[in-house]
Amino acid sequence: MNPERAGDPGRVASGAMTDESTERAERAVADLLRALGEDPDADRLRGTPARVARTLGDLLHREPLPAVSFVDGPASRELVLLRDIPFQSLCEHHLLPFRGVAHVGYLPGERLVGVSLPVRVVDHFARGLQLQERMTEEIADWLDARMNARGVGVVIEAEHLCMSFRGIGSPATTLRTSAFRGELESLPL
Repeated sequence: MNPERAGDPGRVASGAMTDESTERAERAVADLLRALGEDPDADRLRGTPARVARTLGDLLHREPLPAVSFVDGPASRELVLLRDIPFQSLCEHHLLPFRGVAHVGYLPGERLVGVSLPVRVVDHFARGLQLQERMTEEIADWLDARMNARGVGVVIEAEHLCMSFRGIGSPATTLRTSAFRGELESLPL
C-alpha cells in the first residue's frame, strides 16, 4: 500500500464542506428519501437531510496528520503496544458503519514516539469511505514509513453493521485484520 494514498484529494474530503457542497448533499439526501418512498418534508423527517449531510461530511473529513514527534530519552528495546483504540468508519460498499478497536504496536528504533500518534493515525485512516482490510494496511504503512521503528504491527477488530443489519443479520460477529512490518512481519496472528 502507498502511505501517501491518504492524501489523495479524490479519495476523501480534503477540507470542511463548503456551503455549496452542504446544500448539494442535503438535496441529494432529500432525493434519496423520495426515491425510497419517504417524504423529506414530513414533520418527522424535517431537518433529516441537513443532519445526514452534516454527519456524513464529518465522518468523511480527514484532518491532516501531525508530524511524528519523538520522545527524548532512551528507547525501549521491547514491544510498545497501544491496545483498544476505539474507532468508527463507514463501509464503502454499503455506506453503513463499522466500529471496533485497533491495537498498534512497534519495536522502537533509536527513539520512542508520543503515545497519541498511533491514536491520531487510527482516527485519520478510519475517516472516509473505507474497507477494514485497506485501513489496516494504510495504518501500518504510514507508521512504518515515518517512525523509524524496527517493526510495526496493527491488528483491527470490528463489527460491521452491514452484516449485523442486513444479509444474515449476524450481530456481534467481528472481523479481525492484521498488518505487520519490519521485524514484526513474521509474527503469527
